[in-house]
Amino acid sequence: MATMTKDDLIDCVYEALAAQNGKASIVNVARHIWENHQQGLKNSGSLFFTWQYDMRWAAQKLRNKGKLKPAKDMPKGIWQIN
Repeated sequence: MATMTKDDLIDCVYEALAAQNGKASIVNVARHIWENHQQGLKNSGSLFFTWQYDMRWAAQKLRNKGKLKPAKDMPKGIWQIN
C-alpha cells in the first residue's frame, strides 16, 4: 500500500486479529500493523504520528459493525473477532 488513511486501519486491525487466530493484545495488533504496513504508514502524512491511537478508533468501528466483541466482554487490552 503506497499510502494509508485512517479508514484503512479498520481493515488492518481486522487483518491483524485474523492473522493471530482472531484474538490478540493491542500491542500485538500494533506490531502486526507495523510489520505489514510500515511503508504505507510512513507515507501517510499526519496519520504516521497518530496511527496507534487511530487503530483504537478502527477497533470501535469494527465493534459498531458487530465484527469485534464488545470491550466490556473482554479483558482489558485484548481484542477478539466476534
